[in-house]
Amino acid sequence: MKKVFLFLICTPLFVLGQQSKELDSLKAIVQTQKDTLRLRTLYNLVTKQVRNTPDSAKVYMETLLEESQSTPHRSFLALAYKAEGLYHYYASDYRMAKKSYAKSIDIYKELELEIPLCRMYNNQGIVLKYLGELEESKKAHLNSLRIKEKLGLPPTDIAPSLVNLGNLEYELGFLERSTEYYLQAEKLCVEHNIERGISLTRMNLASNYQKMGQYEKALNYFNQSLDYYKKKEDNRNIARVINSIGALYFAQDSLQKAQDFYLEANKLNKAHGITQMEALTTRNLGKVAMKQGRSQQALNYFLKANELSIKTGTNTRNVGDYLNISKAYAALGNYREAYKNREIHFAKYDSIFKKEKIEQINELEVRYQTEKKEAALALQEEEINTLNERRKVDTLKKGLYGGGMVSAFALLGLSVFGYRQRIKKNKVEREKQEEIYRKEIEHKQKELASQTLHLVQKNTFIHELKENLENIKNSPDLFKTEFRRIAMLLKKENASDKDWEVFKTYFAEVHNDFDEKLKTLYPEITEKEIRLAAFLRMNLTTKEIAATLNVLPDSILKSKYRLKKKIGLDKETDLTQFLNSL
Repeated sequence: MKKVFLFLICTPLFVLGQQSKELDSLKAIVQTQKDTLRLRTLYNLVTKQVRNTPDSAKVYMETLLEESQSTPHRSFLALAYKAEGLYHYYASDYRMAKKSYAKSIDIYKELELEIPLCRMYNNQGIVLKYLGELEESKKAHLNSLRIKEKLGLPPTDIAPSLVNLGNLEYELGFLERSTEYYLQAEKLCVEHNIERGISLTRMNLASNYQKMGQYEKALNYFNQSLDYYKKKEDNRNIARVINSIGALYFAQDSLQKAQDFYLEANKLNKAHGITQMEALTTRNLGKVAMKQGRSQQALNYFLKANELSIKTGTNTRNVGDYLNISKAYAALGNYREAYKNREIHFAKYDSIFKKEKIEQINELEVRYQTEKKEAALALQEEEINTLNERRKVDTLKKGLYGGGMVSAFALLGLSVFGYRQRIKKNKVEREKQEEIYRKEIEHKQKELASQTLHLVQKNTFIHELKENLENIKNSPDLFKTEFRRIAMLLKKENASDKDWEVFKTYFAEVHNDFDEKLKTLYPEITEKEIRLAAFLRMNLTTKEIAATLNVLPDSILKSKYRLKKKIGLDKETDLTQFLNSL
């Protein structure tokens, strides 16, 4: 994974900071309060302090948890578990946060309290993402968004769900979908003047713009966010933005500037006990050291980052740590350790980001969007039908009141029956649409195979034809004029870029953006090497690839050797088998 993945913000709530005098006031009144009023104040004391001073919040969280056990109002016990989860989240203990949030969710579901339930789903989705449970994370965020939309909650509730869905899509590599979610959130926050939300979404958009290469625009957004967080004395997010600016300079190869920002962010993280962010900045310092040729120092940074990732349970971040460690060992000449850590990396990568999981997550997105449209259409139809039925009842009820009542009940029954039939019909239509998608994939797979065969056959034919023409050329004055014309035509036609682009399009659709995955794992890989990897993934022989690219087989063998070396495979590992595992 590229470094920019590490700079996304996932805050559970858009909560404005409070003045210290307000905090002192809460501390004073909680001493005199009893029962539910006291529990509510204890919860407020936790939320006001947990972001910047989690140790101070812990005292009130433990008191709230203890006292809520004896109250007959179970909603306060759910609130206490939520506070416990927030504490663990800001202490970077995501495993414990997940458990606390799950307890809170269970109680809210039991009590059928949908407003706090949707907010808890949002929080749970965040920690699940960090733990690498991406499918469950998306389910949680979509559950949250569905409830919020159903209840018509305000933008301050909708925006966090949109941001967190954007973060998740970013992790999965869907940059356009991620940006779309962020832009929706930004629009809501600007329209309703949600200051913290504006800063949050713009920082995430800045990360996306950075990946797009729009560095000036990204830096402008980062600086806007930094000014806001400094004003609010939000140490966690100050460190995040400073780290992100470091990453921006790293992307432009301004290594000294990048290192200065990373060190400043790391100092803040250590000072305020922000362990997960400390892992991030430590990892990035390792990347700078690696690029500067300080391999041993880079290894030390990477090992420390890995240790912190394991401690916090940040599995999505931990995946890349092993690849970084592998590269550092290889640079130091310790290939045994390099290979061992690379194997761990790929095993972890597959367990979190493998194709089947991403397809399941995409299916969740499609279903959500489909259900949303179906619900809107069904509601619109129902409103029209209701108006029509009312008109009919108004016409009949004069003089036929008794009969009208019977008719009204009959019409109501028909309306319900009709609604159910429409839902059933929509389900059938959705299943038909899914079947169409499956057939499209099958068609594309056939097209890919056909296009591959076409490339091989075409270039084999051209190669043989050119050999024949060379023989003709050696005969005195034999078809001299015609040879020149045909040779130029064949040269122009041979392995045209158009053919390659068509092949590449089908290949990407069938093999789940194989080229993008290679670029992510190995940023230094060239377009020619990606083309070779694609042909190997199609299980073409060396001779077939040579014919396709119009080169000698020895040239392909040398290219395979260079590609294998670039991606760090040892002699025993088969390159084709490895590429098929991606």
